[in-house]
Amino acid sequence: MLLEVRDLHVEFRTRDGVAKAVNGVNCSVDAGETLAVLGESGSGKSVTAQAVMGILDMPPGRIAAGEILFRERDLLKLKEEERRKIRGAQMAMIFQDALSSLNPVLSVGDQLGEMFVVHQGMSKKDGRAKAIELMDRVRIPAARERVRQYPHQFSGGMRQRIMIAMALALEPALIIADEPTTALDVTVQAQVMELLAELQREYHMGLILITHDLGVVADVADKIAVMYAGRIVESAPVHDIYKAPAHPYTRGLLESIPRLDQKGQELYAIKGLPPNLMHIPPGCAFHPRCPMARDVCRTDEPPLYEVSEVRGSACHFWRECLHG
Repeated sequence: MLLEVRDLHVEFRTRDGVAKAVNGVNCSVDAGETLAVLGESGSGKSVTAQAVMGILDMPPGRIAAGEILFRERDLLKLKEEERRKIRGAQMAMIFQDALSSLNPVLSVGDQLGEMFVVHQGMSKKDGRAKAIELMDRVRIPAARERVRQYPHQFSGGMRQRIMIAMALALEPALIIADEPTTALDVTVQAQVMELLAELQREYHMGLILITHDLGVVADVADKIAVMYAGRIVESAPVHDIYKAPAHPYTRGLLESIPRLDQKGQELYAIKGLPPNLMHIPPGCAFHPRCPMARDVCRTDEPPLYEVSEVRGSACHFWRECLHG
């Protein structure tokens, strides 16, 4: 197994109390495999990714418990110097806001070339040549001319391609893409996702794709983990999720996707708001918004029930949901 996260707990200490952002997450991804992590804003997706990458702000953040095994080494037990050697070289991250992630006063060629200068000891000239090669690889037209340009001179889609090139620079074994298609129009979204899938197949990388959009991952993911209030509430192969969700929250996310055969109808929306992570409701955290909630849901927190050998659901009534 390339990456395995075991019982991960992350919390943030604030003036108002402790926010439990991640509550016992278990997931894994192997080489050549794509794991999509889904959920609304505040569900813990990005915090989980930051903990894996070792870029969590501490304080106020704190990893309270758990293991993050990368190639069978627990990253949480490594010194910062060792983690730094792994970041970029063996695992990399694509951030959702390319414009704020890129340095506005350095050309894209300098930023891409720096990866090779710092990690591989190349000269600046050779680093720039590699930058041009990478820009060509992610299909940025006229790369040789544009390598001297600055981030603001590129469109949103092209900036995201530069971020992908930066993540691929040292050919890591694992890439985490945190909402890589946010703020892009539908056509550009499809192009970016197609590019990511193609590069993953070519390099046989593990890919963790973080998103709130089930429509984005349908064609690229192998398996899906759905998060709510810091927990994984459903995990399954991608086709099982789309065919018959086993958790009411997953069902709600699926029904929120616009469909061509429902033209003119009101778009479904999950009622209410995600819970305050400092005051997570007792029992099932989703029960205040759940149309299937019963008394047991308000008092007993459901474990991740084994729906099948490859599927789990944190719902007391997963059978009803599955066949509903």
